[in-house]
Amino acid sequence: MERYELIMRSPKETMHLAAKFGEKLAEKDVITLEGDLGAGKTTFTKGLAKGLGVRKTVSSPTFTIVKEYKGRLPLYHMDVYRLEDTMEDLGFDEYFDGDGVTVVEWAHLIEPQLPPERLNIYLFHHGNDERKLVIEPIGKRYEQLCKEIFGS
Repeated sequence: MERYELIMRSPKETMHLAAKFGEKLAEKDVITLEGDLGAGKTTFTKGLAKGLGVRKTVSSPTFTIVKEYKGRLPLYHMDVYRLEDTMEDLGFDEYFDGDGVTVVEWAHLIEPQLPPERLNIYLFHHGNDERKLVIEPIGKRYEQLCKEIFGS
């Protein structure tokens, strides 16, 4: 499995890359976002939303767990950080198997409930304003998606 590592020099650059992904996403696609606090998980999701044609302002769903947005496909934006102490089945599979794209921040907290194929993205602080992104496609669908984006 190939991993892609990139340095993003600004939030705008992160959003631009994410928008490229958003333009190519399909129903049932699942993207997980992990990494440092304040490293750009929600910024990445804003870019995905732009690529999906979402017009509404995207914000972190920290206190609601899931926010839904309408675009070319529905976008289900989850922040499961507050679910750290529960392994209760909260019906996430209905989103994963639904008609839209699901983005899960802090996905390691619900690892047993995640689909086996997905696009894992890790965001880390790198220097002052830069961010390091590590993109890990799991499954043929996501390997192909990364090849389309990165041209390899």
